[in-house]
Amino acid sequence: MLQLQVQDLHIHFKTENENFHAVKGINLSLEKGEIIGLVGESGSGKSVSSLAFMRLLDKNALISGKVFFGETDLLSLSESEMQRYRGNQIAMIFQEPMTSLNPVMTCGKQVAETILIHQKTDQKSAKAKTIQLFEEVKLPEPAYTYQKYPHELSGGQKQRVMIAMALACDPKVLIADEPTTALDVTVQKNILELLLKLKNERDMSLIFISHDLAVIGEIADKVLVMYKGEIVEQGPIKEVFLNPKHPYTKGLLACRPSPELQLAQLPTIHDFVSFHNDKIESSDLAIDDLKRQYKVSVEEISAKRMILYQREPLLQIKELNTWFPKKGNWFEKEKSYTKAVAGVSFDVFPGETFGLVGESGCGKTTLSRTILKLIEPSSGEIIFNKQNITVLSAKEMRPLRKDIQIIFQDPYSSLNPVKTVGDAIMEPLQVHQIFNSNQERKDFVLDLMQKVGLTPEQFHRYPHEFSGGQRQRVVIARALALQPKLIICDESVSALDVSVQAQVLNLLKDLQKQFQLTYIFISHDMTVVKHMADRMMVMNAGKIEEIGFPESIYNNPQKTYTQKLISAIPKGLLTV
Repeated sequence: MLQLQVQDLHIHFKTENENFHAVKGINLSLEKGEIIGLVGESGSGKSVSSLAFMRLLDKNALISGKVFFGETDLLSLSESEMQRYRGNQIAMIFQEPMTSLNPVMTCGKQVAETILIHQKTDQKSAKAKTIQLFEEVKLPEPAYTYQKYPHELSGGQKQRVMIAMALACDPKVLIADEPTTALDVTVQKNILELLLKLKNERDMSLIFISHDLAVIGEIADKVLVMYKGEIVEQGPIKEVFLNPKHPYTKGLLACRPSPELQLAQLPTIHDFVSFHNDKIESSDLAIDDLKRQYKVSVEEISAKRMILYQREPLLQIKELNTWFPKKGNWFEKEKSYTKAVAGVSFDVFPGETFGLVGESGCGKTTLSRTILKLIEPSSGEIIFNKQNITVLSAKEMRPLRKDIQIIFQDPYSSLNPVKTVGDAIMEPLQVHQIFNSNQERKDFVLDLMQKVGLTPEQFHRYPHEFSGGQRQRVVIARALALQPKLIICDESVSALDVSVQAQVLNLLKDLQKQFQLTYIFISHDMTVVKHMADRMMVMNAGKIEEIGFPESIYNNPQKTYTQKLISAIPKGLLTV
């Protein structure tokens, strides 16, 4: 039985300068109880299509085609008629829960409001149903969570509130738009399991949107691959995974780091797809052939380690503690503390990529900010380049800051929106008075931009004019401008499409060789850390669980926590 059928859907966006054809005649059939995975990069048309199904696009969107829910064409309905379907029959979990939830209204009231709008009921019954939904989506202490505001919940908990809201009116079709992007792998696994459980219990149909084929492989029955507004390949999940026909699908499958193989660089979409007169031209490359070409031998890994670990450490962390006082009773004699970093010790060697992995809240970011002296340590020592920087004042630290740089998780929030990217990259050079004139600095920046894959013409553009991957390149160039000895990469690829992520990871490896860089690479994604790191450290609750070579930790984890992280890695690509 068909729940949703999309026929020849076209979406144009009309602006002053152009008529942009965002979705180009897609067709889709969703059976009762079926899960369809809709996959593709940012800008491929996935989210725009789903918003069209829900009739949530702006007025400047010109939509043609048909979207049947049962026998009803949703595109032919008036707005008041559509409101009877939206939320009741077809619901959506949006990509970013923090921006979708009202920050000044409790989570419970927001879900209860949805019930009151769509169902004839009273406040008391709506509250009771909301608490029941919170139990169903496994939120801790549902009655207490009802009273909490969005900022008081973790990312995974906010996503569960959004799922509860979408389920509030028992829809027949649920659209989940990137519901696990940037979540820890363990939280992601929980959300996927929850959606499968709820789908089976309620006999719903589900459209699951993602840029990550590994995640799609965990949940979907059928996959549709979108590229530049078109569906370029579709079929049962195993058939598409094991025998991809379209070069773009091959690229998506190949570019995610493999936990099984150690590659010198990751395949990218461009290895499989090229353009000639706006038409796709495919290469004859097979995924396995390309991975064999990029594979690093055991002998190469051993030779590199022999060189790396004969050197003196560049960074030594000794019994480092960073504690924060808890809010407590004013009359308490002894303060209690949150031990964000608790007795951590490790060394980082010149030219090494030291991986740091763990879930949100494990202390990774606090540790990185403590190393940078952006947070003062409670005790312990930070020895950088044979100098104990723990005891240095802010003024004494200033000259050293050019030697230790950081690439933040969100490039957009770390760039000044009213400053051109060229000026943003040049600013550190001016602060530290490197070079004799602004012209010399500009020449250096233009050369640096080309090294990170940006063009000189982009010097005068603003951050909002760049894609996410391009902004990440700008932030990398800014970190490189001072020619540092150590760069801390703090979740620097977690929110990127897997294809763009592969390009940025390859770039970081290339720059490391070119500039003799040392990295501390922080991520919640163990497959990414395993690909990048020479050694890795697993953190949990402010402490070190284990340190070792990536293949040793992945193949033979010693601690239960590490085993849990590894078991949560999406297995969808392991068959490829």
